[in-house]
Formats: sequence, C-alpha cells, structure tokens
Amino acid sequence: MGKHARRRQSRFGARVAGTTGALAVVLGAGVGSAAAAGKSTGTPTTAAASLDDVAQAPRQAAALDRVVQVPHQAVALEDVSQAPRQAAALDGATQVRHQLAALDRGAQAPHQAAALDAPPAPGQLTLPAPTGRHRVGTVDLHLRDSKRMDPWVPGQQRELMVSLWYPATHTSRYPATPLPDSQQVLPGGVTLPTTAGHTGAPVDRKSGKLPVLLYSPGGRGNRATGTALVQDLASRGYLVVTIDHTHDTGDVVFPGGRHEVSMLAPGTKSRDLIDVRAADTHFVINQLAEIARGRNPDVEHKPLPHGLTDAVSTKHVGMFGASLGGGSVAAAMHADSRIDAGVNLDGQLFGSSEQKRLDRPYMLFSSEHHNRDTDRSWERLWDHLHGERLDLKLRGSGHNSFVDNQVLFPQAPGAFGITPEVMQQALGTIDPNRSIEVQRTYVAAFFDKHLRDRHSHLLDGPSRHYPEVDFVR
Repeated sequence: MGKHARRRQSRFGARVAGTTGALAVVLGAGVGSAAAAGKSTGTPTTAAASLDDVAQAPRQAAALDRVVQVPHQAVALEDVSQAPRQAAALDGATQVRHQLAALDRGAQAPHQAAALDAPPAPGQLTLPAPTGRHRVGTVDLHLRDSKRMDPWVPGQQRELMVSLWYPATHTSRYPATPLPDSQQVLPGGVTLPTTAGHTGAPVDRKSGKLPVLLYSPGGRGNRATGTALVQDLASRGYLVVTIDHTHDTGDVVFPGGRHEVSMLAPGTKSRDLIDVRAADTHFVINQLAEIARGRNPDVEHKPLPHGLTDAVSTKHVGMFGASLGGGSVAAAMHADSRIDAGVNLDGQLFGSSEQKRLDRPYMLFSSEHHNRDTDRSWERLWDHLHGERLDLKLRGSGHNSFVDNQVLFPQAPGAFGITPEVMQQALGTIDPNRSIEVQRTYVAAFFDKHLRDRHSHLLDGPSRHYPEVDFVR
C-alpha cells in the first residue's frame, strides 16, 4: 500500500474515531526501546516513563489502533499496549501487566465496558470550577507554518490547532465552551464536561498585559486533557495556550470537520517527537507576537476576541506539560529563549535537552513513584539546571493524577472502560479534587514568582497546609 493510500486510510479511521470516540485518556506505562527488545540498560524506569520507540512492532501498532478507534477505552499516553515481557522492566511489573491486560481486553471488546463493576454513570461529567477571580474566555485558532513542512506527512505544511484561554468579561453573552475533543458523548450517554470558558468572550481589559503560558499534552493525548488546570490559570490572569501537536496525537479536528490522526511511522523515537513539539512551541509564540502586532494568524481569519491584541505580550512566557508534554518543556526552552520558566508534570525526557545547561527556572512535579531516583533523565537534567530548580513529589498520586482523568475516571469508570484496579494504578490513592487543588496552587505559585515577581513562601519548603507535597533535595 502506498503512502498516500495509507494516509487516506488513516484519515478514514479518524472519521470513525471522531464519531465513535471520546477524550483520549492517558495511561503512560512504557519502557525504553532497549528494554523493550529484552536488553538491560541498567536505567531504572517507572510507569511514568515513555517508550523511546513509539511504534515498535506492527502488532503493537495494531493494538494501539484498536484503542484509538474506540477511544472511550483508555488510549495510551506513550504506548501502553506493550507485551507483558516489556512491562516486566517497569517498577511494579506485576501490577502494570494487570493494567495493560485490562486495557487490552477493553480495546478488543468495548461492549464489555457496560459490564464493569461500576456505579451507574452520571449524565454529564464535570470539572472543578476555577478558583481565580476572573471569568474565563476561550477561542480556538487554526495556525499554518508556511516556513515548515510537516515532519510526519510529506508534502504538507505544518498545521496546528490551539486554544487560547484568558480572563474575560461579559461571559453571559457568549456560549459555554465544550472540551475541544472530537466526541462529546461516551458510552451509556455520558457526555464530556462543559468547560468554564465562554467562546469568543471579550478579554477583561482590567487584567492589562497577560503573561503567557503554553501547555503541551501527553503523547497521543490532545490539548483538552489538562483543562482543569488550564482554565484555573486563566481565571488567575494568565493567557494559556494549549497546543495539539498534529499527527502525534490521536485525532485533531480542523475547521470544516477535517480530522488528522497519528501518522507516526514504526520506529519513531520520542526524542524526535520532542524536537517537533519544541519547534511547534516556537512557532506558536511567534503567532502570539503577530497577534500583539495587530494581525490575525488564524488561517480562516476567524474574528479574534475583543481586546486580545492589546492583552497579548510575549515578554513573560512560561510553559508546562504533562508526561511527554512535560518532557518537552526543557527542549522548548532551549529552542526559544523567550520561555522564561518551565514546569514538567511527571514527564520523562528524551534527547539532548536533559544534558544541556538551562539557566532559567524549572520545576519538576512527580507522581508518587517517579522521581530522580527512578528516572535517569530527571537525574541528568537536574545536574544541568542552573536557574532556580525545584523537585516536588505529590504523595499518593499516579501518572494520570496530572491530567483531567483524575476527576473524569471516578465519575464514570464504565463509560471509559476502566476497572477499579486499572483506575487505582492510573490515579493512585490521593483524592482527585485535592490533587487538582494542590497542583493549581503550586503551579500558579511558581509562575507567579517568575513571570509576575510575586514571591510565595510556599516554594521555600514543605508546608503544613499541603502535607502531600514533598520537596526532594
């Protein structure tokens, strides 16, 4: 089959996924490529680690495709459909094998999801309300980089979908925004949450120039997966830009209903994904600078929210991401000196960024069993951080505690095809709402300090108000 035929076939799969799928859920449980081949590297790894070969074998890629085409089952953040032999290299191998087996059963027999031992699902899922003083507006933009070809699809210019979240006014006059996901209804009639954002609402001019935060999602996850944190940061006075990295995510919907799905070839390395994500981030910052100059970079020239041009500034920029998105932050900071500070939410690093000097503030925020002691990429990066550096651990958390799954799974596990055992492996034991509260507080405190010069003693050391947070020295 030729490459163009394969592309058409993949796009047909996207249409199927877009009409029968749901929010891509992220269960990162991969191993390094050498370990996957049965070799020992002597490098500890955990369930937060991602495969350095994202499609190691056709059989494994087929397993991923089954999950992507039924996305209400757990879609992998970094290829969770690995053979048990490979999962044996993980910390807690027996439990992870059980997790993978449960996911694979769900992918092969989605109709069995209704039989899971779970309480009846509610009609609509919810996300915690933002805690900042501002109401929230949002707008989606279609961006095209005329100077760069798509690295995954020959002959096509690089295109991205992004969402801008910002402090807004007169929100009652604008519709509430659904999650930017290709399907809103899950099995059993369960619907995804309506966000706190209001589409196209005017920017609150009282906020002045807005510091910018960029969000990169996990591998095979989309820009919607961190909305609980994103919309809270917007309510605190930030312009937050969430990025879909086209063709390394499960499904990106462009204007007109065009779907673009993952086009990664077998053997694609995570370090290559990270390099592309860094280039995407650089391009998005450039487009924000265009908006600040009074130009509209949207391909269809969609009207921008009133006041956005005056509010955008690229003088104070931060970046954060979860899993592979978190692992991409350092590379993006190396690629663009305008990024003043970065936060990595439980993401392993790949490529050269972990061994390059970085003299800007950087915070690691890990799940219970993932840290510098278990992830050599974090250990190497730590030695090259020469700005303020923080290494925090969230007690009782799992890898999925850093995305919206932490509150969505417990509300309707049957709709996601998640067993209680798999859910505990994904989310740990921490209360989901408390987990979100802690992350919102610490991520905001970090960016407030480095983008707004608002120092908080919260970052100086352990707090009796947040005993769940360990400072790893």
